[in-house]
Amino acid sequence: MRNLFPRWANSLPVKLIFALSVIGGTVTAGITYYATPKYTRVGYQPTQPVSYNHSFHAGELGLDCRYCHHGVEKSSHANIPGAQVCMSCHKNIKANSPLLEPIRASYFGEDTDRDGVLSDVEDVNGDGILNSGPSVPWVRIHKTPDYVYFNHAIHVNRGVSCVECHGRVDQMEVVHHDKPLSMSFCLDCHRNPENSLRPMKEVTNLAWTISGQTEANPHIDQIHAGLDIKSKWGVNPPLSCTGCHR
Repeated sequence: MRNLFPRWANSLPVKLIFALSVIGGTVTAGITYYATPKYTRVGYQPTQPVSYNHSFHAGELGLDCRYCHHGVEKSSHANIPGAQVCMSCHKNIKANSPLLEPIRASYFGEDTDRDGVLSDVEDVNGDGILNSGPSVPWVRIHKTPDYVYFNHAIHVNRGVSCVECHGRVDQMEVVHHDKPLSMSFCLDCHRNPENSLRPMKEVTNLAWTISGQTEANPHIDQIHAGLDIKSKWGVNPPLSCTGCHR
């Protein structure tokens, strides 16, 4: 009996499955890449409305992270500083720099002649109140997806440094997304928190390293110190889904 189909048809199912796998993989990769928010990608470095040099302020000047992000110890969110924080220094330092004009415009607002007095001409709203201008439109760099709950205060108040998630910001002229902040990244820390814990007074000291590290295996000293902090503070990070997805 003659074959109803040619011999090459025998390999057709395999070729079809392979082609569908390639197409499916390409589509999945494309959706994953283009549908993933930019702020979750390592290396993300948006252009900011004002050029702020973190390596100069936090590095050379030693400005503490909490000076600008002052709610980090009490709030689940690390606030983006308002113009008044910047102007606490820049009223006197580089007060007329054109680079800082967006900061000054936000700070002075209706006070167009910037003399600290609200005139009738400047009182746009007619309420007799000296209103500030629009907030500086800073572009957030580090942000978890909406389905993830992250509490800054819990971590900071248990010895987890800013550097663990944000990297050495004090060495970045322009801040970029340094760590993946993926689920596996978080779980690695939750499973072995001793690798990341440090004394409370050193949490915002981004250059801190544990003293007495051995050259043979410097990580060992960190583990021992981390285990002590973990025991002292009762650090027991959740590993279940409900810990971060609420």
